[in-house]
Amino acid sequence: MSSAPPFSDTPLNQHKRLSSKSNPGFLERLSDTAGGTLVGVGLFFLSIYILFTNEGRALQTKLSLDEGLSQVVPLDSYFGLDPQNNNRLVHLTAKLHTAQPLHDPNYRVVVQAVKLRREVEMYQWVEYSESRDYQENGETKTETTYTYNTEWKSELVNSRNFDKEIGHQNPSAMAVESVTVVAPEVRAGPFLLSKGLIEKINNFQTLSLRDFNAINLDPFLTILDDYFYHTQYPHRPEVGDVRVRFSFAGLSGEESWLGPPVSVVAMQRGAQLMPFKTKSGDILEFLYLESLSAEEIFGQEHQSNSMKTWGLRVAGWALMCLGIQLAMRIIYTLVDWVPVLRELVSVGIKIFALCLSCSLSLLVIAVGFSSKKDE
Repeated sequence: MSSAPPFSDTPLNQHKRLSSKSNPGFLERLSDTAGGTLVGVGLFFLSIYILFTNEGRALQTKLSLDEGLSQVVPLDSYFGLDPQNNNRLVHLTAKLHTAQPLHDPNYRVVVQAVKLRREVEMYQWVEYSESRDYQENGETKTETTYTYNTEWKSELVNSRNFDKEIGHQNPSAMAVESVTVVAPEVRAGPFLLSKGLIEKINNFQTLSLRDFNAINLDPFLTILDDYFYHTQYPHRPEVGDVRVRFSFAGLSGEESWLGPPVSVVAMQRGAQLMPFKTKSGDILEFLYLESLSAEEIFGQEHQSNSMKTWGLRVAGWALMCLGIQLAMRIIYTLVDWVPVLRELVSVGIKIFALCLSCSLSLLVIAVGFSSKKDE
């Protein structure tokens, strides 16, 4: 492989690099195709596994949801706990409540919520590359254009991997780390929520700093557009500058009237709401950030199950179609020295893979559904 120096007529933060390699011979192309054939066979069997198991999963989930709906007991959050409902699946709509507010002492941010997230971004160099291939003198040449821009990025960009690091160095670490703080105890009405239910509270919204009291803040911190900037010149950031934004989810406590109620379906155990295990072996534990009846919650779960089922069916069919094409690619390689025949074989392989994958996918789906139904 050879390379050429960057052209002099390109912009300061852009350069081009040229590389070349000899065109592979017939045996080398055949060897590469053999590897692709093995990958294709693997994808083919993986698609069968996905299609077959997906039908069993979908039917099991449907039976579990039907079982849950037939057993769920509606509760009234205003009348406290009823010991008779212990170990039963219950439905509740209530406001969230946390005992203590969440805070970040470094920025003096305080909010009464279930979760408080600190998102950190650093102004860094980012490399973009665009390549084009062309044939010249029996070789395949690749011209790659590298462009460098400065952007706010939440992840650390390693400039050591740049094609041209000189003049585009990034810091090796973030000055401030991103973090999410979760309230240790969260209640919906009189009930303490399980960890799984708390994880479903993700309606994050940006914390407004419009009326934030900036007194006693670090003098090098500047507030602009709901960000804390670690620079006095946020409109002219330099590489390495940091900005921080806060967001919260699950408004609670004294301010809970500002947020919507949550609807929960879970098992009552004393003053806790826990996961409920169905006879089919699935776990029922739902939380929606709106006021919904038990029927509406199970209806949405049925819809979600249907969408997941069809999504996996399409994914399984696509993998099978791709696997068949890769497995038969060796035929294309054997005739690629004849232009007309090469194109005909390429089209034929695609049509054959499409027809065969459609037929086999339907067959596997039918077998998977029937075998689970007969259990």
